[in-house]
Amino acid sequence: MSVSIRSGFERIPSYRAGKPAQLGPDGLSAKLSSNENPYDPLPSVLEAIAAAVPTSVNRYPSIAAPELTAALAARLGVEPENLAFGAGSVEVASQLIHALAGAGDEVMYAWRSFEAYPILVQLAGATPCQVPLDADGKHDLPAMADAITDRTKLIFVCNPNNPTGTVVTHAEVEAFLARVPAHVLVVLDEAYVHFNVDADSAVGLDFFKRYPNVAVLHTFSKAYGLAGLRIGYAVAQPEVADALRKAAIPFGMSALAQVGGVASLAAEDELQERVDVLVAERARVIEALRAAGLPVIDSQANFVWIPAGDASEALTDVFAARGVSVRCFPGDGLRISIGAPHENDAVIEVAGAAAAQL
Repeated sequence: MSVSIRSGFERIPSYRAGKPAQLGPDGLSAKLSSNENPYDPLPSVLEAIAAAVPTSVNRYPSIAAPELTAALAARLGVEPENLAFGAGSVEVASQLIHALAGAGDEVMYAWRSFEAYPILVQLAGATPCQVPLDADGKHDLPAMADAITDRTKLIFVCNPNNPTGTVVTHAEVEAFLARVPAHVLVVLDEAYVHFNVDADSAVGLDFFKRYPNVAVLHTFSKAYGLAGLRIGYAVAQPEVADALRKAAIPFGMSALAQVGGVASLAAEDELQERVDVLVAERARVIEALRAAGLPVIDSQANFVWIPAGDASEALTDVFAARGVSVRCFPGDGLRISIGAPHENDAVIEVAGAAAAQL
């Protein structure tokens, strides 16, 4: 091959999407490896998207997304200039990294956390700074504060954390921000915020409104069930949001995505009913898995985490044989998304066999 790939590119890992499930003995195929919402979009949302198809597919979408911007600004109590959009919150995270960090700069995050962080940082030419989670699978914010250097430009705090489902408290973030230099941007990545019912958890918007160096990431992929349309956004100070727009892929958020987002915001009461069901199912799954002998960590997301260490792959095989695809992180653990009740039943059914692998 005559084309020369960028030096060091071979060391950057590829993002691994959740695997589809194989058929189980009774024909079940449950993909619980990607933290997707198991429910279809609401009828009102589907109707709005369908109505927009004839006039949208052949035209470029609005880069400014005026209707979605206005609806979301009103919903969050922020100004339109505080919002920047992208094709999912992962693309907005990429915008943040490209806008704030380059060669020689450090981007910090906990580990294990969102798998895309180290990939995005290295693609931007910046240096990843990984700080281990504590023994309970939580962000070790004091250790992260200790790791700040004069090269640190950006810090991601995933709350709830993917893949462990743990949260950082308001008091912990308050103490952390007191130690972060004012020129370092702290990003509270709240992709799973709608499933978080912990009253002590930090709330990103509260900190954004009080700290100029805080930004918040949200997505329509999880609770809103629009993962396939790709809508994410940042809430940030105007100068940061403007920089993100410069770093964004032109026309990256489709017109159909924008219509789906507006319709979803208008249907939040109905969507909350589905979130409540998922939260209740999460509690049911956690209780049953623990009763079977699996060491499940308390979760505030739409998934549960089993720190299975070296047995992670063996446990994954047990679920796969039942027709359930889970996300394995070899040597660390496995993450199981909360699905529809019958899918969760299958997870619980084989929990004892999985526990026997520990």
